[in-house]
Amino acid sequence: MSSSLSQPLAGRRIWIAGIGGAGMSAYALVAHAWGAEVAGWDRNETPYLAHLAGEIEVTIAPEPPVPPAGWEVYVSTAFAGRVEGRPRADLLAELVSLRRSIVVAGAHGKTTTSAMIAFCLDRLGLDPTFLIGGEVAQLGGNARAGEGWLVVEGDESDRSVSALRPEVAVLLNVDLDHHTTFASRAEVAELFEEWLTHVPHVVRAEALQPVELELIVPGEHNRRNAAAAIAALELAGVARADAERVIVEFAGAGRRLERKGEAAGVTVLDSYAHHPAELAADLAAVRNGGGRVLALFQPHLYSRTAHLAHEFAVALAAADAVCVTDVYPAREEPLPGVTGRLIVEELAAVRPGMRLGYAATVEEGARLVAGWARAGDTVLTLGAGDVDRAAPLLLEALA
Repeated sequence: MSSSLSQPLAGRRIWIAGIGGAGMSAYALVAHAWGAEVAGWDRNETPYLAHLAGEIEVTIAPEPPVPPAGWEVYVSTAFAGRVEGRPRADLLAELVSLRRSIVVAGAHGKTTTSAMIAFCLDRLGLDPTFLIGGEVAQLGGNARAGEGWLVVEGDESDRSVSALRPEVAVLLNVDLDHHTTFASRAEVAELFEEWLTHVPHVVRAEALQPVELELIVPGEHNRRNAAAAIAALELAGVARADAERVIVEFAGAGRRLERKGEAAGVTVLDSYAHHPAELAADLAAVRNGGGRVLALFQPHLYSRTAHLAHEFAVALAAADAVCVTDVYPAREEPLPGVTGRLIVEELAAVRPGMRLGYAATVEEGARLVAGWARAGDTVLTLGAGDVDRAAPLLLEALA
């Protein structure tokens, strides 16, 4: 392949605000591999920065530095308004335009389905490029620059999916998950439908039957994700039999019902689930294993917690005992009266007599749930914030 094709960004200088995020770190890695000089800033060290070490200069500081003169500046959604520059959507749209691309969109399952597609392409020797919103141990990380199809998640949270022009689109589902962006589920559906008019080949996952394969990843939702992945692979020219042969070896993405360990006969799993539909799917998948299921849930975003407190309670009522921590704020400022207690109060009404707890911090929550657990139980830590810190604390307390 000529250098102009393998390094289409040669001569560009790109500076990224929020480079430590799952998405932006992936864009940085691929842009660098495709010839650009890349640097950036983030407020905190993140695991994703390990994949950039030695290749890309990263500044870690509480406040963003002044970007270098003459560089193109792209800004993560988390820092929009704090740093002058173009939105991340512009960079992703350009990357998608430079390869035959598969974009996976929808409220739930994007990371797992994207990872399934990339995994199959990789195992079949088709050398994919991929930009995935979570670590995939079997692929060596969350991003790679190959010479084959580009597989990427399309995000509706900031409407950035609408700028992407792939050859194949997968729409997994439509749900209202971002209440500061959309006023209704119908508005989300409208965004997706308008976007899909620009895509030649579309997979609508909700029209597919779940696969009947023996997958490593548990749950009905993952059999639906696999059906969507296989349909997309077929549109990309992969024989269905080949896709089915390798997808059963896919072991999952990080923080997607990820097994963290066992102590005193108690199994600890961690999940990124942060919407009621995702909590319900994970709890159903874990419930199939038998034994009691204890949940430690950290709500993510004040707006989501305020709008969906009752729906969270209904989903969490499928567990045997639940502890809710305070809200992980991410990019939002606190809202008066909105804490994790809202969900606990709703749970008490939805399922009277259920063992419930509220903990202001993840550490307190881990100690409380460890005290409840006994041999044969499964503890599930849930949330898109830093609740993943709980798993080692739980295992230590149980040991």
